[in-house]
Amino acid sequence: MKTIFWFRRDRRLQDNQALSFAATTSDELLPVFVMPPSTADMSKLRKNSLLASVISLHESLPSGLEVLNGEPSIELSKIAKSFDAKRVVATRAFDTHGVIEQQAVNQALAAIDVELVLTGSYYAVEPGQVVKDDQTAVRVYTPFFTRWLQVSVPKPFLLDVDNAPWASPSQALTISSEVKAGEKLALATWAKFQDSRIFDYSENRNRPDINGTSKLSHALAHGEIHPRTLLAGLGQSPGEEVFRKEIVWREFYADVLHHHPHTYDSYYEPRFEALAYDDPDEFPEKLEAWKTGTTGYPIVDAAMRQLVQSGWMHNRTRMIVASFLVKDLHFEWQIGAKFFEKHLIDFDPASNSHGWQWTAGCGTDASPFYRVFNPILQGAKFDPEGDYVRNWIPELSHLPAAGVHEPWNDIAGYQLGYTPPILDHSQERDEALRRLEEIKR
Repeated sequence: MKTIFWFRRDRRLQDNQALSFAATTSDELLPVFVMPPSTADMSKLRKNSLLASVISLHESLPSGLEVLNGEPSIELSKIAKSFDAKRVVATRAFDTHGVIEQQAVNQALAAIDVELVLTGSYYAVEPGQVVKDDQTAVRVYTPFFTRWLQVSVPKPFLLDVDNAPWASPSQALTISSEVKAGEKLALATWAKFQDSRIFDYSENRNRPDINGTSKLSHALAHGEIHPRTLLAGLGQSPGEEVFRKEIVWREFYADVLHHHPHTYDSYYEPRFEALAYDDPDEFPEKLEAWKTGTTGYPIVDAAMRQLVQSGWMHNRTRMIVASFLVKDLHFEWQIGAKFFEKHLIDFDPASNSHGWQWTAGCGTDASPFYRVFNPILQGAKFDPEGDYVRNWIPELSHLPAAGVHEPWNDIAGYQLGYTPPILDHSQERDEALRRLEEIKR
């Protein structure tokens, strides 16, 4: 049988359930990736990270990768006709736009008598499998984790790459990228993390000033490594247990979005729609200060500059800047989520939307709205020597140690041109709580 394999957010050859199925049940297998129109909305760094992932996949395939540009439903129909394919095989998506996309592809292929076969997922446990005794969704992370542990996770799927029935692409790949990515790099990163940092992960993962995280979020977002592969290599040390729980947070948010597709850009707790938010069109300078890292709060500004300049942001500071946008600047969480979507090279739709809603206090298992992150205290606690701030804010590079988090207390604090605070955090915290009381009444 002539088959097209449609790579999506699963750009790897090993531990790819759908690809293993296609390779062992086909006479000819044409690997295809469709570059979506949405790349036009991505920052240069995020687009380059996608290109790097695709290029790496192309180079790992014995006969190369067919790369198309456009709407998947249109492009896959065209290539299915020209290749005379009987079916298209792909990994099933469970996120809001992924489901819409595969439904459109299914309809387009059915019109030309080509079958779309969806199998596997981007997760160790497919969204929808973890349920309560009454078969309804689990709304809170801790009981979700307990029940998730009871679900059997299969061993990683192995593929005999050299002996798979690959078909050659119709044209050479001409794209290039300025960054590196891909399955080989992901596996090397995982091995390095296991060797050097995983045992201290529980202590160091919250510190943006040190190299304490796995650096695998990009690989997971692009599907260059599967969580099955990570779980198969985990032991029971405290650091490994915490890392396992972090993987399950990703699976929990995917499950939530699967059950509530509207929460990609709408409130999980709809009562928070009634909260009085500020209109960014009326306060453009406040939003611009947040985006450009010029709010006058060093930990916030360092994080936002890290995002724009590197395409990545430490998870602890993601929460800090999210709290600042919603509860100090009084803007809706969707504004920040959209900005993250544009810039994050590790963008994941479920983790992004529900990470934002957790901090905004309107999501499932949420941090209560009245829990407002103090950017000064957060900076002092998680960047105690100020190294993270000094690295991203050269205007504060001359200040010593933790004093960097309160430059207004140093006579030389602003001599290199750093911005004074655009607001008073304590006053805006009180204002956020006042607005919360309005919707309570």
